[in-house]
Amino acid sequence: MSHLNHLDIGQGPTALFVHGVGTSSHLWRNVIAELRDERRCVAIDLPLHGGSDPRDDLSIPALAQAVEELCDKLGLTDIDLVANDTGGAVAQVFAVHHRERLRTLTLTNCDVHTNTPPPTFQPTVDLAAAGQLAELTQAVLDQPELVVHTALGQGYEHIDDPAGLVDAFLRPILAKPGGGRAFERLLTSIRAEDMTAIEAQLTVLTVPTLVVWGTGDPFFDISWAHWLRDTIPGVREIVEIDGGRLFFPDERAAELVPHLRRFWAQP
Repeated sequence: MSHLNHLDIGQGPTALFVHGVGTSSHLWRNVIAELRDERRCVAIDLPLHGGSDPRDDLSIPALAQAVEELCDKLGLTDIDLVANDTGGAVAQVFAVHHRERLRTLTLTNCDVHTNTPPPTFQPTVDLAAAGQLAELTQAVLDQPELVVHTALGQGYEHIDDPAGLVDAFLRPILAKPGGGRAFERLLTSIRAEDMTAIEAQLTVLTVPTLVVWGTGDPFFDISWAHWLRDTIPGVREIVEIDGGRLFFPDERAAELVPHLRRFWAQP
């Protein structure tokens, strides 16, 4: 079986963090820094990302299977699951199949239902389908300042250290043998059919669920947070992060953490 990398920091009840396409467990570092003294914080590197190996199947259900593998390996139950971006889609699939493992679910800006992938991201998927994305991503490795013009850059309000961002997220993907082609295959494997297939199961998902949504995201409009509230009976509330973009859990972690603490403390 291919290597599946993860972070495992701190003691206490388990919070499991799932990132999306083109990032890694590094996305959650600021959240974990605030919670590590009160929680066991586990953050997966999904296949191909961070320190994890690529796999043949990189579809949303297959990524959810990788999360299950990690839970089995670490013996994780009674989990507070927190997810972002494509990881939010992965978390929804995981949740409907493994309700027994979860204590709570928190979804931040992510792929939902037919907005998978979102139209704003489709040009990047088209480049992947044409076999052109790997070469363009390599160019960003050589000129990190170009990241602001990519879909990854659009997910941030401010990028103060483009080289650091590229080194943390994109370089580990392309450094793997065949990583560029695998990245293209990953993007073309994100399909709305995998999300619409679980709609009926979401309508009976009673796991206590928090939805935290950045309102300035060009990919995932606040209307999709409302869709989650209206579809999942376990949703307790929607919290809006004013002006937050896709990757607000990274750059505005201090605003997310108090909501996680408050939600986790509810009976």
